[in-house]
Amino acid sequence: MPPADSRPPLTPGTLYLVATPIGNLEDITLRALRVLRECTVIAAEDTRRTGQLLKHFDLHKPLVSCFHFNEARRGDELLDRLRRGDTVALVTDAGSPGISDPGVRVVQRALAAGLRVEAVPGPCALIAGLTISGLPTDEFHFVGFLPHKAGQRQRRLDRLQTVPGTLVFYESPFRIERLLTELREVFPERQVVLARELTKKFEERRQGTPEELLATLRQRPLKGEFVVLVSPA
Repeated sequence: MPPADSRPPLTPGTLYLVATPIGNLEDITLRALRVLRECTVIAAEDTRRTGQLLKHFDLHKPLVSCFHFNEARRGDELLDRLRRGDTVALVTDAGSPGISDPGVRVVQRALAAGLRVEAVPGPCALIAGLTISGLPTDEFHFVGFLPHKAGQRQRRLDRLQTVPGTLVFYESPFRIERLLTELREVFPERQVVLARELTKKFEERRQGTPEELLATLRQRPLKGEFVVLVSPA
């Protein structure tokens, strides 16, 4: 790695999308640390959580909130900063901004305004779960979180029956049993992989049909955030 003083400075007027650890803090990249150290301001999904990350790495930068319900309004302020030549680092609570997290609308507006957007890649639960699943990775379809309403969930799952490749969902511990019950109805014979607590101390991978995983879940409830993967037809 070249010395710090030989690396080019951050580009003025750039929105940096900085991936942050999904559990294990050792997964932060050197480039992410440099951007967070040298940027003008950090736009964070949760300033308290990002503040803890910055404290851990002894970083000190001004923070502004940018989450689902204020993303459109906050975008005006961030675009003004970028036009003035500021460098803005956008982070979410964990993983890559814009992947089932805030960030998409800010990116769209920045690009529409002719401003520069740069990815600082790193941890992403989607990729981590897919790579350890053992299911085909040459073609996959990322679903993210299903809608909350039963009818909308059912229609979405029905449409996915004809989608080729591995299906990838995100799910919370509070709805994992519900999701497996729905998968049992729509994909009863397919192999399902549950990847939970990725990169954390109690990381776990379980595989089976939806019915087999439901039986396991009823014997021992599983905690943590899940990446749920369904094998192709």
